[in-house]
Amino acid sequence: MSILKRRILSFKYAFQGIRWAFATQPNLWIHLAAAIAVIVLGFYVDITKTEWIILAGCICSVFTVEFINTALEWIVDSVYKEKHPLAGKIKDVAAGAVLIVAIGAAIIGVIIFYPYF
Repeated sequence: MSILKRRILSFKYAFQGIRWAFATQPNLWIHLAAAIAVIVLGFYVDITKTEWIILAGCICSVFTVEFINTALEWIVDSVYKEKHPLAGKIKDVAAGAVLIVAIGAAIIGVIIFYPYF
């Protein structure tokens, strides 16, 4: 298989993963709604280029951690077929990581948008 074909397939698989995650994870839709609201608000108040960069980083960070959390949950569910205390801890810690980055992004959003109001 050629290098180009392998690269094209890697993008196909990545987009397939994104579709699967959105099809199964309601929290991704909540993050997407928040991201859209932030983007609309950013255009409305005409934030600076630097503020756009910071918000884009926050949005990407939240989605990245949520996708990693989803992958970890799927791995844990495939390894531990029955309830197991360690499985719960792994999932809780991963969910905690999402919560931390989402709270951080929200704080940054407030810091950026507060002066406009």
